[in-house]
Amino acid sequence: MYGGRENLDAIYFLKRFNEVCYERFPGIMTIAEESTAWPGVTRPTYLGGLGFGFKWNMGWMHDFLQYMSLDPIYRRYHHGNITFSLLYAFQENFILVLSHDEVVYGKRSLLSKMPGDEWQKFANLRMFLAWMYGHPGKKLLFMGSEFGQLNEWNHDVGLDWHLAQLPRHDGLRRLAQHLNYVYKSEPALWQLDDTYEGFDWIDFHDADNSVVSFLRKSRDGDMVAFVVNATPQVRYNYRLGVPESGFWREIINTDAETYGGSNVGNYGGVHSENVPWMAREHSILIHLPPLATVAFKLER
Repeated sequence: MYGGRENLDAIYFLKRFNEVCYERFPGIMTIAEESTAWPGVTRPTYLGGLGFGFKWNMGWMHDFLQYMSLDPIYRRYHHGNITFSLLYAFQENFILVLSHDEVVYGKRSLLSKMPGDEWQKFANLRMFLAWMYGHPGKKLLFMGSEFGQLNEWNHDVGLDWHLAQLPRHDGLRRLAQHLNYVYKSEPALWQLDDTYEGFDWIDFHDADNSVVSFLRKSRDGDMVAFVVNATPQVRYNYRLGVPESGFWREIINTDAETYGGSNVGNYGGVHSENVPWMAREHSILIHLPPLATVAFKLER
C-alpha cells in the first residue's frame, strides 16, 4: 500500500513474533537463517528492526570456506576473502555458522573440503576452527566437525564416532574441547562481540605470507592477540606489533603435538620488546607454526 515490494504482513508477523517470545520467555534466543542484505534483522522492533536475537553470517561462511578450500600457494591472491567480513561484522548480532547445510548434498565434510594431504587437511581444519573462535560473532559448529567426520552428514545413520579413537581425529576433538574452554574463560572473546570496541586489526596487509593478526578485547581491558599463518611454511622470528608491554602468554596453538601438530611454538609465551612495529609502540618476536592459529594473552 506504500508502493514498495515488501510483504508488510510478513514483516509485522516477524516483529510481533519476536516481541511476544522475548516478553513471555526471557532468556530465549531467536535466530534468523537469513542470507539477504535486509537491514536491521537483529535490531529491536522499537528501533525499526525485526527483533531477532541473532542472524546467521552466511557471508563469512561463504568467503572463509572458499578461502580454506584453496591450495595455500594461491591464498595470497584471495586475501580479501578473509578481511571483508570485518567490514560488516558489527551491523547485526551475527552467528558464525557452519551448519548441516555445508556438509550435505555433495558439499563434503569440513575435513574433506580442506586441501593437501591428510596431515595438511587436519592442520587446515584446526587452524580454521581456532580462527573462527577468535573472529567476532557467536559460534555454530555442526556435529561431527569437531572430530573430523570424513563422510557427509546422513540423517539416516549415526556419526562415525569410531574415528575419534584415531590419533589425528582425537587431536582435533581435544582442540575443540580446549577452544570451548578458552572461549568461556576469556571474556575478550565474547564480551564485546557486537562492537568495534572489542576488535582491532593488528595487520591485514600481509597477503604475500598469507598471515593475518588481530586483537580481541574485553570491557576490563583484557587483550588476546590472534595470528593466523595460512601456509605450510614455518615463519620464524615474525615480528608482531602489540599495544602494550608485558608477557604475552600463548593460550592457543593449533600446531601443538597434543592436537596432532608438528609442535612449533613459542615455549609458553614471549616478552614484548620496545621496538615499534605495525604502528604500535611495542612488538613481540614469535614463531608462526605451519597452517596454524596461535593466540597470546597479555599478562601485565
